[in-house]
Amino acid sequence: MTEELKAELNSVAEALKARVLWSKENGRPLPFTRQVGGQQASPSPQEEFSLAEVGGSGRGVITLEEARTELGDCQRCGLAPLRKNLVFGEGNSRAELVFVGEAPGADEDREGRPFVGRAGQLLTKIIEAMGLTREDVYICNILKCRPPGNRNPERGEIEACEPFLIKQLQAIAPKAICALGSFAAKTLLKKEVPITALRGRFHTYEGMKVMPTFHPAYLLRNPAAKKQVWEDVQMIMKELSPGK
Repeated sequence: MTEELKAELNSVAEALKARVLWSKENGRPLPFTRQVGGQQASPSPQEEFSLAEVGGSGRGVITLEEARTELGDCQRCGLAPLRKNLVFGEGNSRAELVFVGEAPGADEDREGRPFVGRAGQLLTKIIEAMGLTREDVYICNILKCRPPGNRNPERGEIEACEPFLIKQLQAIAPKAICALGSFAAKTLLKKEVPITALRGRFHTYEGMKVMPTFHPAYLLRNPAAKKQVWEDVQMIMKELSPGK
């Protein structure tokens, strides 16, 4: 079995797992498990679903508004008392492309919006160079609160926030995800591999294509890496092109 096939099978398994968990939480039995009189019943048109509901070309099983409401005034980890504002995410709820970063910084914490500082301004330029605007895409982070001193996210913080990131991605069901930086890539792909080894090719997350690339903050310190990021976003542009 090739590595590509293994990855695709894992993606299908993860999508099915997510759909089963959702069905249990919402009290809606899956059509292929519903029993009537001891016999498996055929699903009605209303019950039929596809893997696209939990990732891929369809729309998600929860709306962004519902995910934000569920997050509430989050107190699920130790970052809550330290924040000024929770930074959920912003952009097009039906975006074909989602950018996922690491965590809010000082500017984001102050404004309650993702990627509005210097790194955010560079991300905006990258998006515009792709022929898009911030209103065309969706932008969010792994963490919804700023770690003190912009330190790296801790495992418990990621575990507390990741379910809401998953709900965001399921709701939008984009064609492609751009993972900005090492923590975003490792969290989505569950791989302890350097970003230098992950970037430059697509990976799969619940049926959605993921392109890891360098974080804009890294580019501010290492301008020479902009060339590699441009190579990565060109691959994304090709993926989003009609009739590719």
